[in-house]
Amino acid sequence: MRFDVPLVTGRLIKRYKRFLADVTLDEGGAEITAHCANSGSMMGLKEPGIKVWLTPNDDPKRKLKYSWEMLEIDGAMVGINTSRPNGLVEEAIEAGRIPELTGYDKLRREVKYGKNSRIDILLEGEGDKRIYVEVKNVTLAREDGVAEFPDAVTARGAKHLDELSDMVREGHRAAMVFLIQRDDCDALVLARDIDRKYGEAFDAAVKAGVEVYAIGCRLTADEIIADRAIEVRC
Repeated sequence: MRFDVPLVTGRLIKRYKRFLADVTLDEGGAEITAHCANSGSMMGLKEPGIKVWLTPNDDPKRKLKYSWEMLEIDGAMVGINTSRPNGLVEEAIEAGRIPELTGYDKLRREVKYGKNSRIDILLEGEGDKRIYVEVKNVTLAREDGVAEFPDAVTARGAKHLDELSDMVREGHRAAMVFLIQRDDCDALVLARDIDRKYGEAFDAAVKAGVEVYAIGCRLTADEIIADRAIEVRC
């Protein structure tokens, strides 16, 4: 996924109200407020002074001109824009980088299913061949080389696991794909100490037959590519 416009760099002043971040731009030194498209806690990723990358947008209808895309911390590049993961996983599937999800003729996004929900990606093949794919963005790493999910309590995430289990019981395949938007991790674990109920829902989903995959990203100022399998230790 290449960025449509060159990114702008700066230094984080603070992130607040979940969706706002104040940044000092490197060029010119102006202090601006950027949109932060991440509803998670962003644990460990909000230290004042860290280097950030922003997408500029000159649309006069937008309230905020910049969107926060990435950051660098302890030498690692981390993608925090949660509007990106579904597209990144779609690209990875179409490029054959998740072999277990190949062999389907049609890919659709945000399809209604379950109890008034939308599945991130629905893959469809001949007849009634389907696989329901839920995507989760992962940015937390409290141990070197190990990514963790979630970074905050997520009742919505547990609900998604339950609904994937329902699809398996109906005779379809269902998969949870964890997109590791960090370039310094080679394994994924569940942060059960942060959300015990999510861990329980995850275990129940795996027992029901929900498949679990993790894919890591290569991040630069020009593009983000989901390009490598990550070991799942959940």
